[in-house]
Amino acid sequence: MRHVGRFAVLGVSAFSLAACASFSPNGGMTPVASRVGQELGQTAAKIVTAADEVSAMAKVEALLAKPLTADSAVQIALLKNRGLQAEYNALGISEADYVEASLPMSPAFSIGKLIGGGELEIERRLVGSILSLFTLPARRAVAEAEFKAASFRAVDATFRLAAETRRAYYNAVASRQLVALLEKGQNSAEAAADLTVKLGETGAATKLEQARASAFYAEVSAELAEAKMRAGVDRETLTRLMGLWGMELNFKLPGQLPPLPDRVPSSERLEADAVTRRVDLMVARLELEAMEKSLGLTKASRYVTALDLAGMANTTIETGEDGTSTADAYGFEIELEIPIFDLGETGVRRSTETYMQAVNLLAERAINIRSEVRSAYIAYRATYDISWQYRNRILPLRETIDEQALLEYSGMITDVFDLLTTASESIDSNVAAIEAKRDFFLAAVDFQAALIGGSGEAAAGEAEE
Repeated sequence: MRHVGRFAVLGVSAFSLAACASFSPNGGMTPVASRVGQELGQTAAKIVTAADEVSAMAKVEALLAKPLTADSAVQIALLKNRGLQAEYNALGISEADYVEASLPMSPAFSIGKLIGGGELEIERRLVGSILSLFTLPARRAVAEAEFKAASFRAVDATFRLAAETRRAYYNAVASRQLVALLEKGQNSAEAAADLTVKLGETGAATKLEQARASAFYAEVSAELAEAKMRAGVDRETLTRLMGLWGMELNFKLPGQLPPLPDRVPSSERLEADAVTRRVDLMVARLELEAMEKSLGLTKASRYVTALDLAGMANTTIETGEDGTSTADAYGFEIELEIPIFDLGETGVRRSTETYMQAVNLLAERAINIRSEVRSAYIAYRATYDISWQYRNRILPLRETIDEQALLEYSGMITDVFDLLTTASESIDSNVAAIEAKRDFFLAAVDFQAALIGGSGEAAAGEAEE
């Protein structure tokens, strides 16, 4: 009978170990890298070894050797940003929790000794939880769902960093382009102010015209100073997101924003695509699945919360006049913890309410995502139309106005004031055109984030929760 029990224990142990999960070779990064490559066309890598670091640095140096594009800036951020690497470490921690949950709980061994009345009694106990063994498959399923959710959280963190880096890139390039435009405007304003002063010396320009020319020069200079400050701050924001420091700070940015695309996608099936592709919604679904499995586990063990089996061996050594005698005794003990006061109802009720809360939050998130993608597309489409107007209509008209104003001034048909007014309006139109194009590219980033995840609104919602 003892052998039968021993074989039964060995059989259960073998079955439990066969169901154990094992660590992946890359800390659970395979689905993350696959999703990032599919949606962004970029490489996501977890930097663990010195070889990983060398490989990443080689890629970064190759990208920094040329003027940055939005894509190359994102790729550098995915390889160098330490905050993202911390998110990948969190994924590795989740995998460790999953592997641990798939293992049976270790038994406890105790030994005790009693001495008295010429007797020495030694008791040995080996205690293991039968309930934990029976619930092992369910606990493993819960941990597996939570690990999958952690994988999508890592994907969402990657998408969020990519979106933030693109926004910072377009802001930095637009700021640089504005500085170049205002520097050109400042040179023209300075030349106009000097010319007006010389004309004033000959009596060809009044003091009012001289003051207006000097004020125009001062105003453009102030705008240029502010633009330089903004360009420096925007560049540092991009630097920070890319995780660069030291000699890497000398990266090159292009002088102007990329050209507008010829057309933008239509609004068909945007909501359905977003609901299918948004990783934050996938995280919520997997968390709900894990909660559902956990609720089933709570119901299954509501009447017995602890079931321990103890194997005992007792040795008594008695010393008397006839010498020393030894007696061995064996047995077992089963310990049950039964919730007789609430019959497990509080745990089940708490789990049910928590589950329904998650169901409602998931439904709310799906509704919000549909609204987010509609709003993002409205901004995307509108900013494209505005930028198109500046590129195709307003700036060409401004160029014509500038040419005609200069001709009329040269022919002494108009005065300096009209020429300065035209120059000021031209600068304002060109600044607005650059800002409109920047706003379009920022809206394009927000639109993509609304479709696949990593949007600022989703991140803010998670922070509130």
